[in-house]
Amino acid sequence: MPSRLSHARPLHPAVQHSDAAADAVPASSGRRRALATIAGASVMTLVDPLVRAGAWAAGSDAPEKTEVRIGFIPLTDCASVVMAAALGLDKKHGIKITPTKEASWAGVRDKLVNGELDAAHVLYGLVYGVQLGIGGPKKDMAVLMSLNHNGQAITLSSKLAEKGVRDGASLKALMTKEKRDYTFAQTFPTGTHAMWLYYWLAANGINPMQDAKAITVPPPQMVANMRVGNMDGFCVGEPWGARAIADKIGFTAETTQAIWKDHPEKTLGTTAEFVQKHPNTARAMVAAVLEASKFIDASASNRRKTAETIAAKSYVNTDMDIILDRMLGRYTNGLGKTWDDPDAMKFYQDGNANFPFLSDGMWFLTQHKRWGLLKAHPDYLAVARQVNRIDIYKQAAAAAQVPLPRSDMRSSKLIDGVVWDGKDPKAYADGFKIKAASSLAA
Repeated sequence: MPSRLSHARPLHPAVQHSDAAADAVPASSGRRRALATIAGASVMTLVDPLVRAGAWAAGSDAPEKTEVRIGFIPLTDCASVVMAAALGLDKKHGIKITPTKEASWAGVRDKLVNGELDAAHVLYGLVYGVQLGIGGPKKDMAVLMSLNHNGQAITLSSKLAEKGVRDGASLKALMTKEKRDYTFAQTFPTGTHAMWLYYWLAANGINPMQDAKAITVPPPQMVANMRVGNMDGFCVGEPWGARAIADKIGFTAETTQAIWKDHPEKTLGTTAEFVQKHPNTARAMVAAVLEASKFIDASASNRRKTAETIAAKSYVNTDMDIILDRMLGRYTNGLGKTWDDPDAMKFYQDGNANFPFLSDGMWFLTQHKRWGLLKAHPDYLAVARQVNRIDIYKQAAAAAQVPLPRSDMRSSKLIDGVVWDGKDPKAYADGFKIKAASSLAA
């Protein structure tokens, strides 16, 4: 074996078997032995042996497109995409990732749909919205992997704090007592932050469709808009919740991990067309980002290095400490409370933060139905099976040596005590007391 391969990982048994078969060719069969040797070399030089043993063994498994543009919004949870490129993990899998900074989720959506971006760090619910033609043009989409769990927050204004608001219950009490227009911001109509905000308000007896006004604001603009009084509160990804506290204009009323522990958040999303044309490239992207996810979660020092990297102007463009504290689970709510949160943003969790569970995608559809974004029940499971490309993920997980969960579904209990397990999505969507008027009539 060539010396440059001497440190390769042990071969998958299927690959070992094929090499042994080549060695078994009689010496007199020179031509056959030469061909077997060439084939064995190509097995080693193209990709990781574990990948070679996968279901796509027929034909070349080299990436069809070797340079890919992956869009991102300036948020802490873009980290695994950025670090995949910064650490050179993309090259390990035969591609070059160019992270491209985008201004809004609507911009990310449009560039994915028209092909300006090959893939993106993108809201889970945005991908499903495009799939069903809500929140933008209709196009078949793909969730290749989940990028993170947890790590978002609901921030309320300091003006509310001055009136005694500390949490959802006291917000409800104030809104009942002082009648006026209350405005809350999310980042995209079908996105994760809209769903966390609405769910939290409803869990506290506030109907977000009737008792308040919801507006859409891009994540990096949240703090500036609250500073000038454009909203009473917002839900957004870090570091913008922490930034509002540092700037003394707001406080954390709830973390999203308190709404749903280990909730799905951002995905590596693309179009179904891209996966169809470039399946090996899609697999390579996932494998590279998986390895970056492992790196980030491996140690506090790795998280520090990550925070230092993404704090740069070309990425999140804020103070490193603002990013790092909540990455490490060091929380303050801006009202004097501090705590260490074991459920802070997770990028890996032995692959549990990355697996595209079908039930995760289905949950967003139930909330889209609950809030009137969908007028009728879709075939929840069929849509999730079409969008969440578990086949691509499993191939990439083999390449990155990432364990797989036992099931494509998972079960969780949310802040209101209601359990979501994906078994009866129609009953779940219809079972909420507080929902949109259009949902009530459906």
